Amino acid sequence: MKRLSTILFFALLSTALCFQAAFAGNVAGFEGQKGTISIAGGTAHIPVMKKAAKKIMKGNSDIRITIAGGGSGVGIQKVGEGLVNIGNSGRKASDAEQAKYGLVLFPFAVDGVATVLHANNPITSLSSEQVRAIFAGTITNWKEVGGNDAQINIYSRDESSGTRAVYWKKLLKKGPLATAANIVASNGAMKSAISRDVNGIGYVSIGHLDDSVKAPLLDGVVVNQETAKDGQYPIVRKLYMNTKGQPKGIVKSFIEFIMSPDCDEIIKSSGYIPM
Repeated sequence: MKRLSTILFFALLSTALCFQAAFAGNVAGFEGQKGTISIAGGTAHIPVMKKAAKKIMKGNSDIRITIAGGGSGVGIQKVGEGLVNIGNSGRKASDAEQAKYGLVLFPFAVDGVATVLHANNPITSLSSEQVRAIFAGTITNWKEVGGNDAQINIYSRDESSGTRAVYWKKLLKKGPLATAANIVASNGAMKSAISRDVNGIGYVSIGHLDDSVKAPLLDGVVVNQETAKDGQYPIVRKLYMNTKGQPKGIVKSFIEFIMSPDCDEIIKSSGYIPM
């Protein structure tokens, strides 16, 4: 009987420890902590960061979390230079960047990047070859791909953008980009620009898709997070949080929360797939 009691004790202890570990990222873990967390970088991350910050600060008045965009390159540079605690990026920091800044990378979600058109554009489907030709400037009129007789207006992101990096690498195959492309600063700015230009074409994180723009089928595949998750849609990337060295204190708690099961619904509701 004594041996059985001992076995039961250790079984219960093991269960309790596993339960505690599974919920290490719960917002209750911030109780009693104070301070400010500054975050900047990739704009695809902002919906997740804002929802998580709101949830954390709601129950912890001594915690302040600030969130800014700027793009992946800005996030990596700012955290590397010690200007923010967390630098977000929609691409993996290069080996050179990791070495230069001593970065530690935390991938927390999978995202797709979608080609987007104005909601009233009659085009419903494009092939990868057509998209590459449009962005290269060799197809310049929508009638060439079955649309209206109108000039195609290209919108893109600057070279520091992680969204641009994955789109250029995986869909455009590192091909040329038309010099006439209009450059916008963020996923939100891209969506806004395309929603105002019936002849526009651009690209955004799938997590930013809504009724203001539309994503045409690519090579016959519906573009959403489900097809990105099961591999049908191949233009995908990981979303990263980056820190300069190993995070400590409240920053460590924040990263643990984002990467815990407690944040899965926040990530899903923002249009992404939890890691």
